[in-house]
Amino acid sequence: MAKQHHYKTLITWTGNRGEGTSGYRNYDRAHIIQVENKEIIRASSDPAFLGDPSAHNPEDLLLASLSSCHMLWYLHLCADNGVVVLSYSDNAAGIMEENPNGGKFIEVTLHPVVKVAHPSIIGIATALHAQAHKKCFIANSCNFPVKHEVNILV
Repeated sequence: MAKQHHYKTLITWTGNRGEGTSGYRNYDRAHIIQVENKEIIRASSDPAFLGDPSAHNPEDLLLASLSSCHMLWYLHLCADNGVVVLSYSDNAAGIMEENPNGGKFIEVTLHPVVKVAHPSIIGIATALHAQAHKKCFIANSCNFPVKHEVNILV
């Protein structure tokens, strides 16, 4: 039997202006995301859907989850394979399309910029991104392509 992991998150809507959802423009999209013993995340919808542009939205958090999961697997694989990573950043980008049924992401591209300790490991450092992608829990849960445009520096 496969090992299972269970997660719990509490989402609480905080956007009732006193009229509830009496009309589409009569409420805020504000909400908080809580996970036990962790900092609260202030969230909203995307500004295109009347959300607060200063708050995280579900689309932001999806990109962050994909990028973070990939990075954590990548660093693990690098450690296992003798690749010394000195820094890592990723400016992930995603495309979501609206349609009559709502919408969906159609593509995400991760743009990892990785600094490694020595030029001799650039090849393996690059190749490990494909393995990290195969292992990423979040990418494996998506029904759209997650691409990688990797930049390895020394």
